[in-house]
Amino acid sequence: MVIAEQNIELWCEKLRQQNKKIIFTNGCFDILHAGHVRYLESAKALGDCLVIGLNSDASVRALKGESRPINSEEDRAEVLGALRAVDCVVVFGDETAGNLIAKVRPDVYVKGGDYTVETLPEAKIVLGYGGKIEFIPLVTGRSSSNIINKIKLTEEK
Repeated sequence: MVIAEQNIELWCEKLRQQNKKIIFTNGCFDILHAGHVRYLESAKALGDCLVIGLNSDASVRALKGESRPINSEEDRAEVLGALRAVDCVVVFGDETAGNLIAKVRPDVYVKGGDYTVETLPEAKIVLGYGGKIEFIPLVTGRSSSNIINKIKLTEEK
């Protein structure tokens, strides 16, 4: 399910009233692959409800360059929302997920193992309200950038 950012606080409050543990992660999820699926399943296993903060098309371009995203935010949100591990997708346009995290106030914020508390811009917000941060190891050799580079090499041949 895709929820507008302005409605996410109320949705999460209803979950908290039911004593549900909210898990949050965020990213571009441009070309979904097995690494994403495994990561999201591991994140979901940490609680009751997995909320995905999905970078808007504009924020993906700012992060990855003008040739990205490959898939539109609408398509990326629909594909993510169809995964059994994902309960909710929220598209956000900021450079970081900090403002969205402040609205969701997840019990656990999950990021890939390529991050640390020190390199995570949102860490101060999560730790400030008493949330936890968990890091999940990345699946070796699986990344959207690798897939895109492989396609480019195939096209050049």
